[in-house]
Amino acid sequence: MSKSQNSFIKNQKAKKKMLKKKEKEERRKERQENNNKGGELSDMMAYVDEFGNILSEPPEPKVEKKDEKKDASLPRPRT
Repeated sequence: MSKSQNSFIKNQKAKKKMLKKKEKEERRKERQENNNKGGELSDMMAYVDEFGNILSEPPEPKVEKKDEKKDASLPRPRT
């Protein structure tokens, strides 16, 4: 009689183990489908403007005007 109980208990443990394994596999597949890590690089980039504000898109390039008077007053090297 103890032999039949042992095999019954073994079968029950095996069934529980298989159920756990299937549930774990389903959870793993669900996590992989809903995974949003590793998105596009442009989504992860952050830019800082001249005032220190964080922006999601790059700030417009600043156009600097050259003063010609400053350039004229600089000494030129001899060649």
